[in-house]
This record gives sequence, structure tokens and C-alpha cells, in this order.
Amino acid sequence: MSGELSFFELGVANTEQGRKFYSALFGWEFESGPGGSGYSIATPNVPGGIHGGDEGAGPYVFFRVPDLDAAVEHVLALGGTIDAVDLGDDPESVAKFGRFKLCHDDQGSAFGLHEPPSGN
Repeated sequence: MSGELSFFELGVANTEQGRKFYSALFGWEFESGPGGSGYSIATPNVPGGIHGGDEGAGPYVFFRVPDLDAAVEHVLALGGTIDAVDLGDDPESVAKFGRFKLCHDDQGSAFGLHEPPSGN
């Protein structure tokens, strides 16, 4: 279904410290991300991730779309913008986690789009 909450990402200064904190707080289980960069997070409902080098960041919320390229075009047509940041479009990451884009609506509010991996 398009538009449902699909994924969240936590930005922290230090991923290992963040993993320990959220594991102790919520009992979440973490798995190393592709290339040892960050972790994927298993929660009871919505999958997530955690990455380092982003001290003080708020959570990133991603909404599911069936076709990321078409959704990006739609955002732009509605007056929104797409951030140029690389969110891991390498084949290993896409196969495991899908594709992501950070966006802003026509008023500047941030949100993300997520096209899950094939078969999900």
C-alpha cells in the first residue's frame, strides 16, 4: 500500500553507542548494515536503521511507494524537492533494504520515500 509508514532511520554521532542505548531502552535487535556501516533494527512493527555521523538528528520517517522514480517525479510536480544525499543505492543495500529518497514538501517539511526490495 502506498503511503503507509515503511521505515525509520535514527541519526546519531556514534552508532555503537546508539545501538547500546536503544537496545537497552526498547529491547530492539540490531544487525550490521552493508559494509559494516550502521545497523538495521528489528522492531515489533516498522523496520528501522541507525547511522553515525549525524549528531542531534531527528528521526527520519519514510513512507512506502511502489515506484520510487515515479514518486520522486510526483513530489517535484507538486512543488516539493528531493535531497541529493546518497542513501545507499549500491546493489547489496538495495537488495536487502530497498531504495530511499529524502524529500521536502512544498512548505519545506522533511519526509522520506521508500521503495521496499523486490518481493516485499
